[in-house]
Amino acid sequence: MMDIQSFFISPFPLTRLPVAFLNVVCEMAPYLLLGFFIAGVLHVFVPQKFYANYLSRNNKLSVLWAALLGVPLPLCSCGVIPTAIGLRNEKASKGAIASFLIATPQTGIDSILATFSLMGLGFAIIRPTAALITGVCGGLLVNRLVREDDIRDDATTSCQIESGNKIWRVLKYAYYDMLRDIGLRLLIGLIVAALIQVAVPDEFFLSFGSQPLLQMLVILIIAVPMYICSTGSIPVAAALMMKGLSPGAALVMLMAGPAVNLASILVIHKSMGRRFTSIYLMTIVGFAVLFGLLLNATGIDFAVAAQDACCMGASAMPSPFKIVCATVLTLLIIFALMMKLFSKFTSKKPLDPDVIVYRVEDMHCSHCEAAVVRAVEDLPGVEIAKASASANTLTIKGSATEEAIRAAVEGIGYTFKGRSS
Repeated sequence: MMDIQSFFISPFPLTRLPVAFLNVVCEMAPYLLLGFFIAGVLHVFVPQKFYANYLSRNNKLSVLWAALLGVPLPLCSCGVIPTAIGLRNEKASKGAIASFLIATPQTGIDSILATFSLMGLGFAIIRPTAALITGVCGGLLVNRLVREDDIRDDATTSCQIESGNKIWRVLKYAYYDMLRDIGLRLLIGLIVAALIQVAVPDEFFLSFGSQPLLQMLVILIIAVPMYICSTGSIPVAAALMMKGLSPGAALVMLMAGPAVNLASILVIHKSMGRRFTSIYLMTIVGFAVLFGLLLNATGIDFAVAAQDACCMGASAMPSPFKIVCATVLTLLIIFALMMKLFSKFTSKKPLDPDVIVYRVEDMHCSHCEAAVVRAVEDLPGVEIAKASASANTLTIKGSATEEAIRAAVEGIGYTFKGRSS
């Protein structure tokens, strides 16, 4: 029988998992809380029309502006799609739309700070720079190779104007809406990172050391079809680097994983056309591999910074400030996820006879919900509209016809399944 001492020093002790998880959360929590707050300020104080004003011209400058404006925004690969379609309705150019779609989900102000906390200053600079260059190049390719009539011209949707105290809206968006969107994926990413630290042998990825392209191919096969948020991918990439994954392959995960997923590919294909989608996908994959190879060619050992961040405090407790931040972040995530779970059940129970619940698929976050609501709220007969990404439902109060609602929802790229059973 294994005694207590041998259990604590065994190769895969369960007791090491909570410690590893605590270390990762404590390192990221202060930066995440700050990043979420800045994201909330951007969301509330920078109107969407501000972005559209700089993206309407079919030239190189609009492509550059689209990437520059998109890099700090905390939009995921699904949430960026309705925003991009909204920009299209505001007459943004096709190249600017592509640049925005490619650059925005790869990073954000929150993920930049979180990248710095776990992977060091080098990655925190390289990641947004690579996103910017990739977005600009993809936009220029689309401007040159895609004709205007290749992109569908969807009906213009109204711009929803939020009301209420701006400070409250900043806090609500930063610490509720965003955590409701990415909280579960962020939590899974942190747990996976901790599991990797304690369970994956240190030499696992060293067997691929002479074949960096093979590492990147494996990462692409895993990351491209999946939904990976830009922040949740950070602890996983840092933990894999500690186990021998090359910095270039880690960068491929940080670029391609958040930028694209199977759902976004299908929606973009439906909304923007086959040629646009092909350029969009090939640009993300091609530039991720290119930047990965360039990063490996520098010979800089970025794994040291990742190891220092992830393993800091392995022999000592994190500082009280970091523990407080980690506690606050954990409580906020738990609250947001509980409210999301609660809304999943309550949204299926219409209380009035003139309330109808429809099933709408491909919604993944609050940005998707807002886009669907904006698309239907001005239809004749719609009194109140509420969308739930967690339940895949759209609740309508009023006399609007199902055909009108279907046309509005499908017009912005989502899948309408009719009345919910």
